[in-house]
Amino acid sequence: MLHIRVPATSANMGSGFDSIGIALKLYNHLWFEEIEKGVEIETKRKQLIEIPTDKTNLIYRTMVDFYAEIGKVMPGVRLIQEDYIPATRGLGSSAACIVAGLMAANHLSGCNYGKDELAQIAAKIEGHPDNSNPALLGGMVVGALDNNEMRYVKVGVPENLRFAIMVPDFPVSTSASRNVLPNEISRQDAIFNVSRAGLLVASMMTGNIDNLKMAMDDRLHQPYRRKLIPEMDRIFKASKGYGAVGTYLSGAGSTLMAVLTDSNAKEFENKMSAYLSSMPHEWELTLLEPDMEGAVIISE
Repeated sequence: MLHIRVPATSANMGSGFDSIGIALKLYNHLWFEEIEKGVEIETKRKQLIEIPTDKTNLIYRTMVDFYAEIGKVMPGVRLIQEDYIPATRGLGSSAACIVAGLMAANHLSGCNYGKDELAQIAAKIEGHPDNSNPALLGGMVVGALDNNEMRYVKVGVPENLRFAIMVPDFPVSTSASRNVLPNEISRQDAIFNVSRAGLLVASMMTGNIDNLKMAMDDRLHQPYRRKLIPEMDRIFKASKGYGAVGTYLSGAGSTLMAVLTDSNAKEFENKMSAYLSSMPHEWELTLLEPDMEGAVIISE
């Protein structure tokens, strides 16, 4: 069977709304094989939401669209999903499905597109490249869409950075998270974010992590989404008190992110886990390193 591994991704990174994301070492594993006809889907791990096991499955739909685009007949497919990326938590679960479907269809069809070409397709499907780019390419990626063209740059990440994902027991849908955003913003808020997004990229490239606390500030989406995650401000304040060099809302939420150096990561984990246990909701904290490979074929 074809075995594909796809990493979780954390989009926006504060100031880089819909444009910047990073891959993390938390993975979905997927196995594919051709069968005579139809689709057979098995899910090995339960999620908070029900994963479709019919033709509405996002991985399968992505494969169908890919075959239609290249003008080939879609074969029957057996798919096994072993998902460790929490769904509807702002960790790129949808992008992981799209990337897995594209890579599987690309391989099984013999099309042999490179990752650059697949990145273009994935960004068009998602509508923004902040999750699909790092899921496919690994690392931290800055991307921009212009009509049907997407440009991106993969940015180096300091080796001593760690990411503490704090995942609550409740989801936030992408649609709900987008519906709370305003239709217009002020010039001051636009300048605020543009300057910090630039600072974020430059600081990562130069290893100047002391800048991250400012660089991850945001006025475009996080202030409006805080109502969906009532504990967000308290958790961010505690995270900074325990040594985080930056904090932000991961994607559309509900996961909150604290960025750390490896020297204080374990101490942060112990103190922050104790703090989270006092919150009204249940929160699970996991320390992760950046993934620099992106989606890979493990075996054929």
